[in-house]
Amino acid sequence: MKLMPTVFCLLLVVLALDGARVEARGTPSADQGSKNQWSSMFVFGDGFVDNGNLPKTDTWRQWSYPYGSYLNSRGSATPVPTGRLSNYWIQSDFIARILGLSEAPPSYRLTPHLSCDPSGMTFAFGGAGVYEVPDKKVPTLATQVNAFTRLLNAGVISKQQLQSSVALVSISGSDYMTGANVENAFLSSFDDIDSYIGNVTTEIAKNVGKLHRLGVRKVLVNNMHPIGCTPLRTSSNNYTTCNLLANYAATVHNINIEHLMGNKNNAHILDLYTAFTDIVNHAPGEGSEQSNNFKRKLTPCCEASTELGYCGQVSPSGERLYDLCKNPDKKFYWDESYPTTAGWEAVTEALEEPLREFLDRDYVP
Repeated sequence: MKLMPTVFCLLLVVLALDGARVEARGTPSADQGSKNQWSSMFVFGDGFVDNGNLPKTDTWRQWSYPYGSYLNSRGSATPVPTGRLSNYWIQSDFIARILGLSEAPPSYRLTPHLSCDPSGMTFAFGGAGVYEVPDKKVPTLATQVNAFTRLLNAGVISKQQLQSSVALVSISGSDYMTGANVENAFLSSFDDIDSYIGNVTTEIAKNVGKLHRLGVRKVLVNNMHPIGCTPLRTSSNNYTTCNLLANYAATVHNINIEHLMGNKNNAHILDLYTAFTDIVNHAPGEGSEQSNNFKRKLTPCCEASTELGYCGQVSPSGERLYDLCKNPDKKFYWDESYPTTAGWEAVTEALEEPLREFLDRDYVP
């Protein structure tokens, strides 16, 4: 598919505008209703699934209040941010629950050296993509998979553990944001946005293939959510409408993912695009049942007080430079990019039936 010059130039402009240790988890219970039991989960990707790999510094806001601790209008009795980019649980926690685990497996960075929790490990870093993002200095998807490979080769992760393992891969748009290392990612030119998106999706598929070859039984892959509906994109119109060009980029990404992953027996695409759209961007009178649970669906719960500010920002004197909604359970988006826990729960509910069918399917060598 080729974009007309005017269209893809406009699209490039739109895309460039972006600017606590978890303990051992339980194994699946016997009443999950699945003929296959999955006791380990390995998580790769970005902030949709990162539960603590970014360092605890002022640079990373998910280690500060109100991230990971703001549950409702009363707040949390003991605010303890966990490194998640939400008010509490994130996508990987809800997927883990479907597998029978209590929450997502521990983060790689907070796991003791040369050890792996029985429930698996999370290698994802907020802000990561398939290519380097120099401003963020976080490991790429391939680097994360290589870290997993080293632990596997060292025997820290056993082949036996992989026999009952599921991997989750989340790449949610960092490669299309300001700061992505485009020159290194696209070796000839950046004249054709379709080709660049093709390179991103090919790299995702390549790493999924590597996980399969290493012995991971089932791999779940997010497609691209409607990035034009994030508050980052809708703030310019007072959170009223989604950005169509940004959403078009997501659909091109998803067409490529479907093409590349469609013939893989042991991989399943998690259709975030449809699940998000049915909640926040559906036509009048349509949408999912979960959509009725949210008010002002494109407006974030945690909103910066200034144009260049961010959720969780405080002044040198300690004054909050952001506003919080009274009840995050009524908001789909937590901040300018990431869903609330209630948002993720609604999305996972939409994904659950086809996901369980995939997990019940026999492994095909």
